[in-house]
Amino acid sequence: MKTFFYTLKQSFIQFGRNLNMSIISIFAITCMLLILSLFFILVINVNTAAETIKGDYDSIEIFLSDKTTPEQAQEMVDDMKTQEGVSDSFYKPKEQAMAEFRERWGKNGYLLDSLEDNPLPNSVVIVIGDLEKADALAEHAATYDGIEEVKYYKSTVDKLLDATKFVQIAAIVIMIFLIIVSIVVVSNTIKLTVFNRAEEISIMKYVGATNWFIRGPFLVEGIIIGVVSAGISLGITHLVYSKIVDVIGDQVYQMLSMPMVPVGFLTVNFAWIFLALGISIGSCGSIISMRRFLDA
Repeated sequence: MKTFFYTLKQSFIQFGRNLNMSIISIFAITCMLLILSLFFILVINVNTAAETIKGDYDSIEIFLSDKTTPEQAQEMVDDMKTQEGVSDSFYKPKEQAMAEFRERWGKNGYLLDSLEDNPLPNSVVIVIGDLEKADALAEHAATYDGIEEVKYYKSTVDKLLDATKFVQIAAIVIMIFLIIVSIVVVSNTIKLTVFNRAEEISIMKYVGATNWFIRGPFLVEGIIIGVVSAGISLGITHLVYSKIVDVIGDQVYQMLSMPMVPVGFLTVNFAWIFLALGISIGSCGSIISMRRFLDA
């Protein structure tokens, strides 16, 4: 326990002695984490959008003309149920479509009350059981009489998935670059501390202090820098993302029919991510510096 408290005390003393460089390290790691949070937020929300649209990708909707009777629509439903790769098919009247549309608009649904007539068409929805048969099913659906359009999201989803992969790869590359930069900055900070205590360290080694006894305060100092940076980054990210959701959250839901990732969910997960990254960067920076200057 004495060694633990000594290590903790010395780490805070060193942190104070090199306060300017410590602040620079905290600033560097905080900026890195904030930039990473932007990519994380983008990737998570893009993935959410992809999963939302995949729900439409798993179905085909046939929009019917106004002249098509419910009996004709039912014939389409029955025929589609016999097709290979279809798990279900059903008729959706325009009233149901409007009710779902109004629900998507949320508190702004009252704006639809100004419409004199329901502009949405009746439709037949085909739930796809085998995605490999989806293209053939869409082509078959287009052969029916009395239809206006066959709505199928395959090309949209494919493009969105490609964009998602690109964003993920770009985020990983930038993350690796920023982590390396942050480790270098922390390493330089610890390096200055080692230089300042070079004589003291030599005496400690001369009287028999182990390498890990000497390394301890430097390692904890790096961890402190990482933890402080993580806390600052998490607070700023929470405040900024909360404002973004408050300002455009409803508009995104109305336009894309999908919610943004909840603030609470994002904050809890970011807390662990930031803490892990902050501690890892601080520790790695300290270890690299000590390996060079303490004959590790």
